Amino acid sequence: MINKVTLIGNLGGDPEVRTLENGTKVGRFSLATNENYKDKDGNWQKQTEWHNVVVWRDLAERAEKFLKKGMQVFVEGKISYRKYTTQEGQDRYVTDIVANQIRMLEKQEGGAGGGSDFRIPTSEHSMSRSTEASTTPTAADPAPPLPAEGDDLPF
Repeated sequence: MINKVTLIGNLGGDPEVRTLENGTKVGRFSLATNENYKDKDGNWQKQTEWHNVVVWRDLAERAEKFLKKGMQVFVEGKISYRKYTTQEGQDRYVTDIVANQIRMLEKQEGGAGGGSDFRIPTSEHSMSRSTEASTTPTAADPAPPLPAEGDDLPF
């Protein structure tokens, strides 16, 4: 099973980071993604979707330090649904994107280059940047072959 979300958008505000009682840091920020399309009359329309992004531990600290409102970022993570009950007894449902990677897509002030990569150090994401660079496809790499006609793919 796969639960993977990839978004590129702009931060709706600076990340809000707090420390839980056990010392773990958690951060939240909103991310706006835009889709442009032509309506039935041929006029271009822009549709903006807002996403709630949650970051944990070291990623929360780095997001607080480097991310600012309006920045364009790449976010990769998983979708998470949760339910809570208000004090009035009403059920509320929330959809979050729990990020495990954030990449700034623009230059930082002060001359630092864009494309900075934030990752949560887990067994899945413990590769070093040099290892990552050698395994990430580039524009010079050939595209993977397409499946032969008549393949028995379920989709």
